[in-house]
Amino acid sequence: MREPHVLRVEEGPERFAALFRAASEAGLRVGWLELAAASPLPEGLATAAALGVLRAVAASGGRSVAVKPLRGEPVLRDLLREHFRGCALVLVQGKIDRPRLEADGDAWIVRSVSPVDAVEGIERFEIAALVAALRKPRPWNAGAAAPP
Repeated sequence: MREPHVLRVEEGPERFAALFRAASEAGLRVGWLELAAASPLPEGLATAAALGVLRAVAASGGRSVAVKPLRGEPVLRDLLREHFRGCALVLVQGKIDRPRLEADGDAWIVRSVSPVDAVEGIERFEIAALVAALRKPRPWNAGAAAPP
C-alpha cells in the first residue's frame, strides 16, 4: 500500500471542511495530524502511558482517543504507517519539510520549495481538481520536498 500525500497546514481543521467533504464524496480518506503536545490528556490515559502500557485508549460517543508512549521525537513515516493507512492525504499542523496547503477563496494553493534551488512552486487547484490530483502518485510540483 502506498503512503498518503502529506501537506503542511497552518490553519485549523474547520478551514478544510469542504476539502474533507469533497474527498469523502470521491471515496478518498483524509487524515489530520498535529505535531504538538496533546493537552490535556484524560488522566487515566496519561497515567497508563507513563507506566509503560503499549497503548491506552478511551472510546465513547462515536470517538476514540489513543495514547502511545514514544521513545524520542515522533517520526513522520512511522506515524503515517501506524495511524493513516488507507488515507489519500494527511494534513499536518507542525513543522515538517513538505509542501504547504492554503485556502484561496474557493480554491486551494499548494506551495512547495525545491530543495536544490530554493525556488518556490505555486500551484492553484479548484477543489475538484485537488481531489482528483490525490489519485496521482506525484500530484504537486516536481520540486516538492522529499518523502518522509
